Amino acid sequence: MKNLLTVSALAVALAACSSEPAPAPGQASEQATEMATASAVPDAAVTEAPTSAPTATPGADANILALEGLADLRIGEPVPAGSSWAERGAQASDACRTVTSPDYPGVYAIVEQGKVRRITVGQRSEVKLVEGIGVGASEADVKKWFAGFRAEPHKYEAAPAKYLTAPNAKSGDPALRFEIGHDGKVSAIHVGTMPALAYVEGCA
Repeated sequence: MKNLLTVSALAVALAACSSEPAPAPGQASEQATEMATASAVPDAAVTEAPTSAPTATPGADANILALEGLADLRIGEPVPAGSSWAERGAQASDACRTVTSPDYPGVYAIVEQGKVRRITVGQRSEVKLVEGIGVGASEADVKKWFAGFRAEPHKYEAAPAKYLTAPNAKSGDPALRFEIGHDGKVSAIHVGTMPALAYVEGCA
């Protein structure tokens, strides 16, 4: 009997020390439900979708010359129907013709047997390789990116003018060829397949 009275007194003391009243039987289950619901709902700031996706700049790669070609003009394929590429007083014959586009000043393409064989980037052009090399770049810049290119004397300019041709050009695959002027800077960039890649005067 003494032990029972001691336990009862201890329970009363603990209840008196509690800072919050014990919840009613129904209230306890209600609070538990509210806590579970709150934890199940994600933070709105985290799950809110962005109002708009990043927009790519149209034509961002339009001025990039690659081994495959320039924009819709592709090495080894016909000139795209309905494109701005066409003969405009440039040399033309049954065997070879050159085409230009008002969208690409300073650029022309050689077409043989109905297919684009070479694209040439010359003066006044803003077209560049993906490495950033364009007309006006130094020979040192070219060699930094393109080591091992074969050097040949330029046909019309004195040294140090030269041609720098990719080592894979003879394989028949699309390749690069640079013209370096007497000032040591790029005067033209050619992309195409042999023998057109090495023509020095348009179709010749």
